[in-house]
Amino acid sequence: MQNYARLVGIDVGKKRIGVAQTDLLKTFASPVGTFAPDEVISKLKAITSQAKVDKFVVGWPLNPAGEEGRATQMVQEFINKLNRTFPDITIVKVDERYTSNIAQDLMIEAGVPKKKRQQKGRVDRIAAAVILQKYLDSNS
Repeated sequence: MQNYARLVGIDVGKKRIGVAQTDLLKTFASPVGTFAPDEVISKLKAITSQAKVDKFVVGWPLNPAGEEGRATQMVQEFINKLNRTFPDITIVKVDERYTSNIAQDLMIEAGVPKKKRQQKGRVDRIAAAVILQKYLDSNS
C-alpha cells in the first residue's frame, strides 16, 4: 500500500528560511515560500496539519572543504527546535553546498528576469526545493 505523505525541505538562514515540499507521492519538490525565522514554525505547523509529513529534509551548511562551521551551529539549533515542536517527524540533514548557485542556474534556465533572480527570498525557497530534490534523487 502506498504511503501518501510529504517530505518538507528547509533551507535555514539567519534572515530567511526557505521551505519546499514534495507531492504526496514524493516524486518531485516544489518551493512553498520564504519565511522569517520567527514565523517558519507556524508555517510548518500549517503544512503538517494539511497532510502527513514523513520527514523534514534540512540543508546542512558544510564549508567548501566539507567541514562544519558556525553556520552548522545555527542550523543545529533550528533542528533542535524542530525536534521539540515535531517529535514524531524524522529530520534528515543534506549537504547544501552550492544549492544557491544551482537555484540561480535554474532560474536562468527558466527565463526568470535578472531583477527577480536577485530577490534573496526567491533564491532561498528554490534552494530548499533543490535540497529536497537532491534527497529524493539520492534515495530513489
